[in-house]
Amino acid sequence: MSEALQPTQRLPYTAAIDRPRIALPDGKAVAVWPIVNVENWLIENPMPRQVLVAPTGAALQPDLANWAWHEYGMRVGFWRLMEAFTSRGIRPTLSINGSVCRDYPRVAGAARDAGWEFMGHGFVQVPTHKEPDQAAMIERTVAAIADFTGTPPVGWLGPGLTETLETPDMLARAGIRYVGDWVVDDRPCRIATAHGELLSLPYTVEINDIPMMMIQHHRGQEFEERALAQLDRLAAEATAPGPLGGAKVMSFAIHPYISGVPHRIGILERLLDAMLARTDIHFWQGTQIHDWYLTTGDPA
Repeated sequence: MSEALQPTQRLPYTAAIDRPRIALPDGKAVAVWPIVNVENWLIENPMPRQVLVAPTGAALQPDLANWAWHEYGMRVGFWRLMEAFTSRGIRPTLSINGSVCRDYPRVAGAARDAGWEFMGHGFVQVPTHKEPDQAAMIERTVAAIADFTGTPPVGWLGPGLTETLETPDMLARAGIRYVGDWVVDDRPCRIATAHGELLSLPYTVEINDIPMMMIQHHRGQEFEERALAQLDRLAAEATAPGPLGGAKVMSFAIHPYISGVPHRIGILERLLDAMLARTDIHFWQGTQIHDWYLTTGDPA
C-alpha cells in the first residue's frame, strides 16, 4: 500500500482572497447549514464527554452519570430540537452514529420522516483512531444508514472530527462525497483521494455547543450571540466588492443533551427566529451545499 497523503497534499493551500467570486441562487449571501449530532454512547466504553467529573477525579467505568446525561438528550432533548426545527420548516442535517438506527429507532425514524439529511458519524461514538478496522466501520455505518433510510449518506463527520491520514481514501471508496472534519474555509474545498474527489464543507469547531458550553463554559446566550455575529460578518463580506466577496457557508452544530435541555432550548429557538427573519440566507442541508458548489466552477 502506498503511503497516505498528508493533509497539505490532499488540500493545497489557497488564500481566500485568491478564490473566485461565486454566487448562491436567488441572490442570497450565505448558506446556513444546521447540524444536529445524535450519538450512541455505550456504557461499557469510556464516555466521550463528561459533564460531571468523578468524585475521586479519576475516570470510572461504568460511568453511569455521564451516560445518563447523554441518554437524557435522546429521551427528551432530541424532541425539543425536533419541535424547534419542524415548527419553523427547517430541515437540518443529522450527524448520526450508524448504530443509532438500531438502538434508537424512534429518534432516527422521526428525523427520517421529517426529511432530515443523514450524515455518517461513525458507528458508535468512539474516536476513529480507536477503530481496529476503520474501513469496515465506515462501510458498516454507510450500510446501516442506507438500510434505514433507503439512501446511503453523501456526507461524513468523524466522531469528534477524528480522522487518520488514510480516512479520506476510505470514505471516498465507500461512496462518501463530502466531509465536515476539515474546518479550513468559509466555503467548500476539494480534497484529493485515491478514489476521486471529496468536498470539504465548512463545519464548525466554535459555533458548536460542545466547545462553547462544555469546554469553554460560556453562558448559553453566548451561542446565540456568536452565531449571529458570524452570520452578520459573512453576509457583509459576501455582498461586498472586496477580495473576500462572494457566497459563504455557515454551519452551527448542536447536541440534544446540551442544546435540548430546558434552560438552553429557548436560545436555539431565538437564534432560528432571528435567522428566519433575514432575507439573505438559505437554510440548506449538506447535500444541497455539495450539489450547488459543484456547479460554481470554483477549482479550489
